Amino acid sequence: MTTFDDRERAFEAKFARDEENAFRITARRNRLAAQWAADLLKLTPAEADAYAKAVVQADFEEAGDEDVVRKLFGDLTAAGLDVEEGTVRRMLDEKLVEARRQLMQPE
Repeated sequence: MTTFDDRERAFEAKFARDEENAFRITARRNRLAAQWAADLLKLTPAEADAYAKAVVQADFEEAGDEDVVRKLFGDLTAAGLDVEEGTVRRMLDEKLVEARRQLMQPE
């Protein structure tokens, strides 16, 4: 083994860890945003949990956040709530900060 090979493996391991952390943070953000929406929709705790899973699942439809925005905004407007798309996007930004904070705290 050369030093170059060791460094390459270390970079690959760091990349894999960073990608896993990014995935976990995004999933947590989506769950937190779904809980916010569930409160607005006045869902029961069981319904809110199922809704959070559906929002996390919606993120797998396409790359980026548009699928999550579309799901949350669509559900809120379909329920007759007066919510703007910008509000949903801001909430996602806020929940991203909260998700990072939650996952980066030492246990």
